[in-house]
Amino acid sequence: MKLKVTPLDTQPVYRAEIEIVERKGLGHPDTICDALAEKLSAELCRFYHEKFGFVLHHNVDKNLLVGGSAVPAFGGGEVKEPIEIFLSGRAIKEYKGVKIPVDEIAVESAKEWLKENIHAIDPERHVRIHTYIRPGSVDLVDIYMRQLKEGVPLSNDTSFGVGYAPFDDLENVVYHIEKRLNDRELKKNHPEIGEDIKVMGVRVGEKIKITIACAFVDRFVKDVNDYVEKRENVRKIAYDVARSFTDREVEIDINTGDDIENANVYITVTGTSAEAGDDGEVGRGNRVNGLITPYRPMSLEAAAGKNPITHVGKLYNITANEIAATVVKEIPEIEEAYCYMVSQIGKPVNQPLAVDVKVRTSDNLEAFRPKIEVIVNECLSEMKNTWKKLVEGKITVY
Repeated sequence: MKLKVTPLDTQPVYRAEIEIVERKGLGHPDTICDALAEKLSAELCRFYHEKFGFVLHHNVDKNLLVGGSAVPAFGGGEVKEPIEIFLSGRAIKEYKGVKIPVDEIAVESAKEWLKENIHAIDPERHVRIHTYIRPGSVDLVDIYMRQLKEGVPLSNDTSFGVGYAPFDDLENVVYHIEKRLNDRELKKNHPEIGEDIKVMGVRVGEKIKITIACAFVDRFVKDVNDYVEKRENVRKIAYDVARSFTDREVEIDINTGDDIENANVYITVTGTSAEAGDDGEVGRGNRVNGLITPYRPMSLEAAAGKNPITHVGKLYNITANEIAATVVKEIPEIEEAYCYMVSQIGKPVNQPLAVDVKVRTSDNLEAFRPKIEVIVNECLSEMKNTWKKLVEGKITVY
């Protein structure tokens, strides 16, 4: 492995004149696709490990959501045509004579996730699930099985991962507004707030402008006046969150496409635009750190659903973020860290071709090089446990 520790000598994003940050919430069609792919991967990992003692090859990262047709109305509308979800990818369906119910696991895991996370949706009536999961290609399965014999996971792709730390003000505001609005406890008192929440943050100078698209659940909204009142409540909740993460001036707008005069507002039957207004696909939403950050380094990798044992497109993005976060946490003199990692297919996953850790510090960079090398090696060694953390929900990739 070639490890480079280099200075981060560009202007900090948070000091630039303008910055843009986005987060697609839990019920956004793209996030739903990511979540269902990741849920299926976790369930397959659990099944394979319990049945065979190790995780078999799979990459179930090609989901597609086709929006349905719905007629929302104050007090409650109806879904006319269900949301169509296509679960696709590759997974071993039989091993040593034992058949593995991959399709059944896929359907049940999808329904379970939808029921647990989209509170106004009925997976039986509002959603139709299709499975198109096939066995993997011979060469990739061979690489995967080879690592079982050799005891060292081998990269099943030539790819790269990137990460950075810490979040700045705008990133924290955007991330935590969505998390708060989609908090399960909040939904108990405010069931009108749907899960399809997109938060767009723009900072110009010292002023932050937050635009939130929030799908309201129609049966919990009586009329347009009630809608306006509840929309304002969402703004207040979001503002309180923002104030806890920044001292900058913050302005928040909710559902700017509303036409209040004509009662044309953002209400839905299910709490997600997937019922009629939007489609979704794995990899089009948040990056592994939960944000979309065009002013930061990003990978276009669709991490959700990829196997967490050998797929570096997943592992390296997770690990790069962990390296950057650990460097900042353990070395107080380092203000900010970026990490870039690249692999070679067929090589051990814990031996990347190159790792570049860029750091911002006013001190002598050379003084921190040995500690950074230790952190990198520890994080690479810990990758063998990443799949367990993903299965247990301790790590998310959307």
